[in-house]
Amino acid sequence: MGSLTGRVALITGAGRGIGRQEALLFAAEGALVVVNDPGVALDGTGDDESVAAAVVAEITAHGGQAVANTDSVSDWDGARRMVDTAVDTFGDLHIVVNNAAIERNRAVYFMTDEDFDVVADVKLKGTFNVTAAAARHWRSRYQAGDRTDRAVVNTASGSGLLNPLPGQSNYAAANAGVAAMTVVHALELGRLGVRANCLAPSMIRTRMTLPVPGMQDVPPAGDYDPRSPAVIAPVAAYLASAGCPLTGQVLSVRGGSVIINKGWSQGPRVDKDDALWTVEELAARIAELPRDDPFDVLAEALGGAVGAADHAKMAAMIEAGLEESEQYRNMVDDRVADTSAH
Repeated sequence: MGSLTGRVALITGAGRGIGRQEALLFAAEGALVVVNDPGVALDGTGDDESVAAAVVAEITAHGGQAVANTDSVSDWDGARRMVDTAVDTFGDLHIVVNNAAIERNRAVYFMTDEDFDVVADVKLKGTFNVTAAAARHWRSRYQAGDRTDRAVVNTASGSGLLNPLPGQSNYAAANAGVAAMTVVHALELGRLGVRANCLAPSMIRTRMTLPVPGMQDVPPAGDYDPRSPAVIAPVAAYLASAGCPLTGQVLSVRGGSVIINKGWSQGPRVDKDDALWTVEELAARIAELPRDDPFDVLAEALGGAVGAADHAKMAAMIEAGLEESEQYRNMVDDRVADTSAH
């Protein structure tokens, strides 16, 4: 018996990358899996039903049980259909893994309202849509006397929580919102026996991260790969298991490190209790407080891939990268084709 035997899991964005690895491991651990993926391109365009179907075929070939769903998480009715697929096919729904995401990276002065909206619709609103659809089902079951353990596992990113990346106003904001919403849903759904937690993968090889320096380097077959999306799957499975005590937590995962984050926390402060601050007083006092430089934080988060924190050099690199968005997309497409087996 596996850690998820008999539990029904809906995993969004499960056709590739992290979601695919989660679907495969969940099935190997005994879960009955709804593989959701409309098969869109990295920027959210197009569709390909074969993407989800291929993962279902892979699961069933190894003796597991799975069904495909190709609805978009950004569609309110589509989210309901995903839940219906789980209940109609397997009789219930115990686990939701909100993994779906797309990217449209552009500097703020190039980003359009459509670029912002479509990314937020998938990552932030999509996470809400699917969780809300599942929550309605779970509330109905709870009111009928069902006290089964249930779990939501959301997926955020280091971009948005620890190291927001240039060109990702949309993606970083959406992921930060997912982390905040996780805590809200943990508080709201706890009385129904539902736990909600969030994973924030970092430096994992997917079609989103392939342009990052060093991400194309793949160890020899059979060797441990700390950047493989497979490193996320067991953490997600743990959070989805009935014995997990965690709820309302945001966990960063990078290679073999799993870290419970504390979120926004208060840092150094200045106080004045007897009168309003003046601008001059604040200018003198706050300037003395220790604070992080965002360029230094980004350089450290990228694990030294960009070298020493030379602000001018990094700013120029960022500017060049954001202005070559077409070249960026072509590079991603080429590298996805070359590393599709990973």
